[in-house]
Amino acid sequence: MVAAGPVFCDITWGAGGTTADVTLDIADRMQNQACVETMMHLTCTNMKAEMVTEALEKSKATGVRNILALRGDPPKGQEKFEAVEGGFECALDLVRFIRKTHGDDFGICVAGYPEAHPDFIVDDPEEMEQNYWKNIAYLKEKVDAGAGLVITQLFYDCDIFLKFVRDCRQAGIQVPILPGLMPIQSYGGFKRMTGFCKTKVPQTILDALEPISENEEAVKAYGIHLGAQMCRRLLDAGIPGLHMYSLNLEKSVLGILKATGLVGTARPERPLPWRAPVNPARASEGVRPVFWAARPRSYIARTAAWSELPSASWTGTEAFGAPAPPSLSQKALAALGAPADAASAAAAVGKWWTGASDWFPWSEGAAPSTGTRGLHPSEAHALWSLTRSGLLPVNYQPCVRGTPSEDVAEGWGALGGTVFRAAYLECFCPPELFEALRASLEKRGSLSFVASTAAGDSVACRAGGRSAVDFGVFPGAGLVQPTVFCPEAFRAWKPEAFAGFEAWAAVCGEESQATKVLRAMASSYHLVSVVDHDLSGDIFTAFHDAIMA
Repeated sequence: MVAAGPVFCDITWGAGGTTADVTLDIADRMQNQACVETMMHLTCTNMKAEMVTEALEKSKATGVRNILALRGDPPKGQEKFEAVEGGFECALDLVRFIRKTHGDDFGICVAGYPEAHPDFIVDDPEEMEQNYWKNIAYLKEKVDAGAGLVITQLFYDCDIFLKFVRDCRQAGIQVPILPGLMPIQSYGGFKRMTGFCKTKVPQTILDALEPISENEEAVKAYGIHLGAQMCRRLLDAGIPGLHMYSLNLEKSVLGILKATGLVGTARPERPLPWRAPVNPARASEGVRPVFWAARPRSYIARTAAWSELPSASWTGTEAFGAPAPPSLSQKALAALGAPADAASAAAAVGKWWTGASDWFPWSEGAAPSTGTRGLHPSEAHALWSLTRSGLLPVNYQPCVRGTPSEDVAEGWGALGGTVFRAAYLECFCPPELFEALRASLEKRGSLSFVASTAAGDSVACRAGGRSAVDFGVFPGAGLVQPTVFCPEAFRAWKPEAFAGFEAWAAVCGEESQATKVLRAMASSYHLVSVVDHDLSGDIFTAFHDAIMA
């Protein structure tokens, strides 16, 4: 979802705080690893004041500064909501408590109900009208208490939502009101949710769904079609944004956004070549070493305790935190295999670079040939060919030569600029090839490189201090160099890179032949990192010449 460039994403709160730790952990990962502004739901159900305070302090510490304050559903087994002793009766109490105890530390969102809260939806028209306006009056109390945003309950009649917005404005509610849109993804789920929420569904929608109710794909396709229609209607009416209830199923949401023209037509917001965390503690961060390009979450974790992050140039003055070894599940074994020798280990790495494998100890993401910024087939073939000779390429970024910053695939930074990238290739080299590779690298003046074994204290290198990998020129800002190559950072990266062998061995079994092979490779191979500053060159040539030698 983050690739679509949302303003924020939500994470729900477990009923009665039953999954509070899970919610807080996911919110932390969203904010700092997925790098999207996160709004954490917080409910009153079974929550004492001190529990709410603890949740707020933990979320604040991780940079999560937006809360959706809700009353919440009754605990399981109870039909009616009841506040616990020392807790809160309603969302209004929660909003007041957050503002009283934390001032303006948090942005607070609250729920709005275009058809009134389900607890107040009745059959009598006169009573229903009174309940509707009572709900709006209560919403105004929540806004007056400090809420700055309203997100509504789901609906399928745009006229009902637009009337609700007009009525809220008439009542003096001036904060943004976002429509809550839930794509129809299955007929049974749609019926259950609309029944639970007492949502009015236009007859035209029911008539369209009934004949296809047993065809899951047809229901999803109709859900995307209907969702896109609703989105266009709401945006044309001047609604400032859309809030999608994905229920952890992103395909229909993305289908609606693409059909509406909201994603896929322009470059996502990307101030830097790497996705920047939205944690305020990292707001000044402007430079990173290239070595963690495929493991950004690890880099964030290892620098989380830094008192000062580099904002303009790499200083290397802070100590990195301990590396977190790559973690692979048993599913990785089917993709990587249990190598019988070094050649089969290299072949497994080759599968990754050609997109035939979904698991890789040295990357946190999907195979590079399948991504938006994927490899050219010739590059994938070149990387694969290195593995045929026993090299294990683990990091690669292609050269970028004067691309407009607006480019959807490679662009970053302010619009109107031009961006560049020096090609970068990192591999594990078997001992019998290393001297030939080193000699080949030293012949080429455009290359910077560092190399070391796992145990090596000295690092073989030709790197004149720090050098830029990604750089760009922007109107009014001059030259920006956000990704760098430097021996100091390589020393911190090296143990983490070699730990990839141990992560692979862990899924093969302690006594297996594969584990013996992988540990032998880890103890004897050199990790070699190379940057080619000649933007018209071919970084693969030096490697192929070494192989031929």
